[in-house]
Amino acid sequence: MPVGCTSACMSDKLPDIINTNLDVLCCGINPGLTAAMTGHHFAGGSNRFWQVLHRAGFTAEELLPQEDHRLLEYGYGMTSVVERATAGAAELSSKEFTLAANGFEHKIAQYQPRFVAFLGKAAYAGMRGLHSVNWGLQRDRMHGAAVWVLPNPSGRNRSFSLDRLVGAYRELYLAVLATCDARGAAATSAQGSDS
Repeated sequence: MPVGCTSACMSDKLPDIINTNLDVLCCGINPGLTAAMTGHHFAGGSNRFWQVLHRAGFTAEELLPQEDHRLLEYGYGMTSVVERATAGAAELSSKEFTLAANGFEHKIAQYQPRFVAFLGKAAYAGMRGLHSVNWGLQRDRMHGAAVWVLPNPSGRNRSFSLDRLVGAYRELYLAVLATCDARGAAATSAQGSDS
């Protein structure tokens, strides 16, 4: 737990940053203690999420954790699969992912994002009961949304350098742009056929 913080100073739940029809809903595994204490996603000093998001092209500037609500301006949102805050995701049990699955699925059905991006394999694999998950686009869809699995941006994730993280997130960004371009072309084509 962060120095000087007791469980009483942490919020019960890290609030979602969500709206209907987002381009991407980013799904963290669960809140870290600093995020729960501050009420802002990816607030831990070693977390690379905001830097990676910007460098991959999702945001025009590098947002601060305190500006997490601004993701909505770009068509993106943020949620956690498991609501319980921990010092690390390794503290979660497989049962917690299973129990979180129904509520999470309901959230996706209600808000209808175009892409659901899991930030780390643990939550997606745990919810689906999978032993192995590949990075990137999944065959599975979730209430019509494409499912993408990205490396966790935590500073504890030493398997991915900053450049590798940016590359992985950039692939999703390019897929989002491609689908936006395709939607725009389809809409333009449909309008042209009406004339």
